Amino acid sequence: MASWYEGPLAAFDTETTGVDVETDRIVSAAVVIQDAPGTRPRVTRWLVNPGVPVPEAATAVHGLTEEHLQRNGRWPSPVMQEIAEELAEQAVAGRPLVVMNAPFDLTILDRELRRHRASSLDHWFETSPLLVLDPRVLDKHLDRYRKGRRTLTDLCAHYGVTLDGAHDAGADALAALDVVRAVGRRFAARLERLSPAELHTLQAVWHAAQARGLQAWFARSGTEEAVDPAWPLRPDLPAAA
Repeated sequence: MASWYEGPLAAFDTETTGVDVETDRIVSAAVVIQDAPGTRPRVTRWLVNPGVPVPEAATAVHGLTEEHLQRNGRWPSPVMQEIAEELAEQAVAGRPLVVMNAPFDLTILDRELRRHRASSLDHWFETSPLLVLDPRVLDKHLDRYRKGRRTLTDLCAHYGVTLDGAHDAGADALAALDVVRAVGRRFAARLERLSPAELHTLQAVWHAAQARGLQAWFARSGTEEAVDPAWPLRPDLPAAA
């Protein structure tokens, strides 16, 4: 039987108005499905008119202007419903979902569902759990002493993955999926006997340990920044708007 990293995988990515999961909005998203390495991926994309200003700094990252989104994007409510349905389909099908920096993308989706659908991400996975594979968490645990940054661009370079069109949701999702396959192959001796469900549970532990390490480093360097240990979804804050 093929190992999980050689089998069917899905991936999810978003582009947003900023980096605050509580207040920023999704402007584009994509889900990529690939049945096996080297097979043609199936990509579903969404473009969203968030109904709020899009900062120039965000546009500089992903290239989506407020005018373009107003003219071509759809209203958030039906889009968030469709994204949640698509992710739920992956869970029912048993496909692990690759999400680079999962606490960001999944949490901002959760907040959009709460904002526009009076729902939550957990609601969609009450019967079939979502099994997440986060390339950043996996890489940082398996190769913890490697120096340097671990952005998607950095991981692609390290694992020999092509990233065409960084900060395009579809391109980023596919690249993250390819990185996870590469991580699986490189560390096969440590990963191939673990199921996606076991890996999901372990990543929550690994991410929490990584967060504690980063928090300690911040404390030593005098940086007043809190690091959330939750993975893959941050708890809801009552003040979210």
